[in-house]
Amino acid sequence: MSLGEIFTAPVENIVSGGSGLLHHEGRPVFIAGTAPGDRVTGRISEEKKSWARAELLSLEEASSCRTEALCPLYGMCGGCNFQHIQYETQLEIKAGILRQAFSRIGKIGSIPEIVVCPSEPFAYRNRMQFHRVEKIKKGSPSVGLKMRESASIIPVEDCPIADPGIREVLKTRGLKAPVSKDRFTVYSRNGIFLSEGAETEQTVLDFCGKKIHMDVKVFFQSNGKVLETLIHDLISIVKDVPSKGLLGDFYCGVGTFSVFLQDYFAKIGLLEENKQAIVLAQKNLARHDAEYYALTDDQWVLSAGKKSLSYDAVIIDPPRQGLSPSMRKWICEKGPPLLLYVSCDPSSLARDSHDLTGPGGYVLKHVKLYDFYPQTAHIESLAVFVKGETSPGESSPGDVYS
Repeated sequence: MSLGEIFTAPVENIVSGGSGLLHHEGRPVFIAGTAPGDRVTGRISEEKKSWARAELLSLEEASSCRTEALCPLYGMCGGCNFQHIQYETQLEIKAGILRQAFSRIGKIGSIPEIVVCPSEPFAYRNRMQFHRVEKIKKGSPSVGLKMRESASIIPVEDCPIADPGIREVLKTRGLKAPVSKDRFTVYSRNGIFLSEGAETEQTVLDFCGKKIHMDVKVFFQSNGKVLETLIHDLISIVKDVPSKGLLGDFYCGVGTFSVFLQDYFAKIGLLEENKQAIVLAQKNLARHDAEYYALTDDQWVLSAGKKSLSYDAVIIDPPRQGLSPSMRKWICEKGPPLLLYVSCDPSSLARDSHDLTGPGGYVLKHVKLYDFYPQTAHIESLAVFVKGETSPGESSPGDVYS
């Protein structure tokens, strides 16, 4: 195998990140834009000691799971990479990637069945980032999205994965970038439209019967319908926790989870390093028996984590890199009976699970995949961990999850 070599082979499956896996001369080769069951011709574009990457030259035989991409910019725009795959197959691929991560990285011997929560395949995304188009042609949109594998911006006048409110602005009124920003965020749901740099950046969102203060500049989950399902599942789990003293909400953002779980606990401790987010969390909970920590997880472990805190349940929603080593160590040594891990990256979740189920003494009870981002390879999930082994037939808080 050498750079520039052309070969033909079948696509075996799709791996983390969305590329297809093939084998050529006994070595794994990854090609983007393929589907399981395709037979393709590719050209080696990058070669490593144990694997290679190739560009797709032609589709010799199409898989039965292939479909026509809905967006005319698909393949050029960097946002979606699964539009050429039927939605049911997308879900199967993601569940397989998550399962493999637990097995290969986490070394989890007994992996629970992965339950899948689907989404509307299109028109689902409430929160999006757009970029200013520097050189605007006459009659062309002034904002766009990043091109695939490039820093260049491709003008867009519609986006089929966007919420209908965003699509309407793009198509009829034209979305404008703030004067001082080349990249900006918008949020739209149920008639609300917020745009960074515009007059309306903040609102009180009516979400699942609760009022949530939010700012378009501060992260808020981008698929409201799937978030509703996740919240419903979290409530189903914690409402049957035997002791409801102290809940920990780590990496809490604007406190969305605590807004819905607070009624089931006497006290809450919220950890979030983004100071703007923690201010919004204080507004959203507005209760005297909550403690707020505007710290990184490492800082929290060195300060509040050293106190004799006894959490009955902790929900964690870390960034893509997962838990820091110090936070993993704290959970393993002082963690609660019930740990709810919301993950946006299977690899870091699996790595953390290896420690939690090893020295931490946790059992992985349930896993559910929430498809927050259809048409992309992005995977979000909830892993439910219970401290200690349970005897056959013995119930535990995680058992209410379905």
